[in-house]
Amino acid sequence: MVDPHVYPFLVFSAFILVLLAFDLGVLQRRAHSMAMREATMWSLGWISLALLFNLLIYFAYRDRWLGEAFSPLSGTDAALQFFTGYLIELALSVDNLFVFLLIFTYFGVPGRLQHKVLYWGILGAIVLRLIFIVSGALLIARFEWILYIFGAILVYSGWKMMQQQEIEVKPEKNLLIRLGRKFFPVTQDFATPRFIVRKDGRMHLTPLLLVLLTVETTDVVFAVDSIPAIFAVTREPFIVFSSNIFAILGLRSLYFVLAGAMGSFRYLKVGLSLVLIFIGVKMLIGGFVHVSIAISLGVVVTVLSGSVLASLIHKKKHGPRS
Repeated sequence: MVDPHVYPFLVFSAFILVLLAFDLGVLQRRAHSMAMREATMWSLGWISLALLFNLLIYFAYRDRWLGEAFSPLSGTDAALQFFTGYLIELALSVDNLFVFLLIFTYFGVPGRLQHKVLYWGILGAIVLRLIFIVSGALLIARFEWILYIFGAILVYSGWKMMQQQEIEVKPEKNLLIRLGRKFFPVTQDFATPRFIVRKDGRMHLTPLLLVLLTVETTDVVFAVDSIPAIFAVTREPFIVFSSNIFAILGLRSLYFVLAGAMGSFRYLKVGLSLVLIFIGVKMLIGGFVHVSIAISLGVVVTVLSGSVLASLIHKKKHGPRS
């Protein structure tokens, strides 16, 4: 018999899979580079869907649609936790797009094929996040002191991010890529949108698969920051999972919106660093000082909006490259 607490996860996962299948199978069957207008509409669509789901979260927890035993959270607390978690994860995901841009530039991936890599990368990220979230929830339930380790990781990650001047992408040091090249021949160009092809009766990997492997393994590194960050906001597994997934669902279209303007967000990394340090400290002092979710949301919104505003002011005064 299935645990009633599992049903919301199953229904939500099925809903997301239907959306992704419709996206790839119907709307994006033709490989192409998204134009700014198309990408913007998709990004707004994903964000709107997340906000509608946030409203659904409010009513579901307020009116106990999932049963009295599912969670003690009120509708307001649940909605605030989802929105704060979504905002943090979305901001961290935007920073990840900088790395994706470097990966695509390194491999020379044509724009018409980038959307396919991002799609399958997101699908893999959903699976990875689910594994990380379930593992984190189990660890916290059994060893609550691990929250202090998560807090220390976030403070260290925030400090390290603030000190990092330039991100370097070195796929040649990626173990999966090295193993792939060692045991399989690799085609030399992006002539096909496939990940694996057969040539002369032998299976060949394509550079597109190597790009996907780089994106997926990079996401594991991203998850080390993002999963502890969301647990600093809420320990409600369903909110942790759903806010994480909605944050990464719109990455593909958001990438094409921001690809031409990455250099404009000069101070975004500083803002993200401060957010990571804040929620890390919040986690470290959680046993002694209670910081409400409303205060956390206010700090996150203020810091992120301030970093974006400072970036835009700097761009206006000095240009995007200075």
